[in-house]
Amino acid sequence: MSPTGLSASDLYSIDHHGGPLRIAMVVPPYFDVPPKAYGGVEAVVADLVDSLCERGHHVTLFGAGVDGTQANFVPLWDRIQPERLGDPFPEIVHALRVRRAIERLADTEGIDLVHDHTFAGPLNAPAYANLGLPTVVTVHGPVQDDCYRYYKELGQECSLVAISDRQRALAPDLPWAGRVHNALCPDQWPFETEKQDYALFLGRFSDDKGPHLALDAAHAAGMPLILAGKCSEPPEKAYFEEFVRPRMTDQDQMFGLADAAAKRKLLSGAKCLLFPIRWEEPFGMVMIEAMICGTPVVALRGGAVSEVVVDGVTGRICDDPAELPAAIAEVQTYDPAVCRKHVVDNFSADTLGRGYEQVYRELLARTTIGYDTAYAMPMPIGVAANGRA
Repeated sequence: MSPTGLSASDLYSIDHHGGPLRIAMVVPPYFDVPPKAYGGVEAVVADLVDSLCERGHHVTLFGAGVDGTQANFVPLWDRIQPERLGDPFPEIVHALRVRRAIERLADTEGIDLVHDHTFAGPLNAPAYANLGLPTVVTVHGPVQDDCYRYYKELGQECSLVAISDRQRALAPDLPWAGRVHNALCPDQWPFETEKQDYALFLGRFSDDKGPHLALDAAHAAGMPLILAGKCSEPPEKAYFEEFVRPRMTDQDQMFGLADAAAKRKLLSGAKCLLFPIRWEEPFGMVMIEAMICGTPVVALRGGAVSEVVVDGVTGRICDDPAELPAAIAEVQTYDPAVCRKHVVDNFSADTLGRGYEQVYRELLARTTIGYDTAYAMPMPIGVAANGRA
């Protein structure tokens, strides 16, 4: 029995269910898809789009930048807008441009649903509903405080997809359509068994990501640390100057923002990835990126860490920063092949595509029965669309 209350035979007996779907996929205008460097959302969407296309679906991707996926790409800006990340203007204008573009596409070629990965985009859901189109929204960020109030006010107009069980559990009353873990395409990532003498921090430079804790732990373990990641916005620069730079030694290296090739080289060569988060991280893509390269993860417990890392097998999950140095030493004995297999088995792009296809079909089955009744049908919190057979 599906989360909708319909049996599998009911789902696939409805016209057009089981056949190719026409999906309008929406991404922010800040980075290419896939991204050349920073851009976790864009990396996931690139793999999702290609997986859906390989499964026979017709995907139209609305964003900015260059055409980098198997989808039909519709750029809505002359160029990507990375320098305006955090500025509300491009977010709002992008949502308006997307709405007009989807209205045109619905009128000419037809669409079955809209899948939005932006923040302002879900505000278009009522307009799409008037076209008979349901809106799926992947929640890539936090669901607490202001974000919770935002998604709550959207009401039943959008069907939300969580990227971890922990994220969904933090706001169980939101209109969740399921949970689909983020994933990647394994054959696009290298595998290395011979590691070099360094630990790696890769992420934004902010207190909640904990690069200062990574430095303290690496030094206590007697290991150099390479720090790579985004440090361009004023709060990130201020944090770096106050908490990171004073801790760095001559053995440490500040790499800066790593592009796709450099990221793979850094991750595959590291003895471990340090992930000392101090917030409810919704997923943590860099953890599966490390493990697919055969590199174990040393993390602080929080967010989705325990869903992604197998403690004592593909990494160590610590409850206190004081435990990190011993964990760094321990994970060097772990089998890199086991780390990679864990990602291949649980976080591959095919799993991603199957998971979202399940969400789409169950949502379309309900909306085909009747748009007004579809959103009145409750989705039990214990049900997760995870794409596993």
